[in-house]
Amino acid sequence: MIAFIKNLVLEAGTLCLEGQKKLTSHDLEFKSDKDIVTQTDKKVEAFLVKAILERYPDHGIQGEEYGVVRAKSGFKWIIDPIDGTTSFVHRLPFYSISIALEKAGELVLGVVYAPATGQLFYAEEGKGAFAGSTPIHVSDTQKLDNAVMATGFACLRAGLKDNNLPIFNEIVPKLRDVRRFGSAALDLCYAAMGSLDGFWEMNLNIYDIAAGTVILREAGGVVTDFTGGRQFPEKGFAASNKGLHDELIHILTKYCASA
Repeated sequence: MIAFIKNLVLEAGTLCLEGQKKLTSHDLEFKSDKDIVTQTDKKVEAFLVKAILERYPDHGIQGEEYGVVRAKSGFKWIIDPIDGTTSFVHRLPFYSISIALEKAGELVLGVVYAPATGQLFYAEEGKGAFAGSTPIHVSDTQKLDNAVMATGFACLRAGLKDNNLPIFNEIVPKLRDVRRFGSAALDLCYAAMGSLDGFWEMNLNIYDIAAGTVILREAGGVVTDFTGGRQFPEKGFAASNKGLHDELIHILTKYCASA
């Protein structure tokens, strides 16, 4: 199953690279004033859905662009065809294809591929996490002032009054530095390989973080909502190594009501 999905995202990555080269303003649609989708997003998702249903016809699928295909079993694939569409449109490398498998309500498999950089991340429950063929693990950073974290602003794109800016202003002075890549899936993979020490964001959807969640957990990391619970991403999303998580959650908890 993991080999099938790995090969599938590589094929989908070729579609992304070809689509990005040919991209024009006529390929853009607007979900809202700031939220864009391209014809490549739709093409990639359609390709992935077709291939998965041909292989597993009784499985369900939840995709960003076409919604939910009802499952006839306890298996559901969660797909984000291009996580980081803004980077894709602006010809930046930080976008990814994200595919996760949920079994009986639990995330058990995740694959994330960044076509522009050639980075392939994957994990299965109980089998560890990998970048290519190399096992990966979260960092051993123990203090926020030594940490580099990532975040995003989907909340601002959605025009929400309660947003990430107050949290950003409180956390960033406590960190060594912060990064902004624009793909939650990649942020989680970079945390899984120890390049980042953590990640938090508001107003995400399950397809943004499902695959990365599996990868980070299998790399030894922790994923929770802003209170330290399991109601993510609805109540915010926080991910880090185990040594930093309590300190991160201590800051985020006061914002959980608006997450």
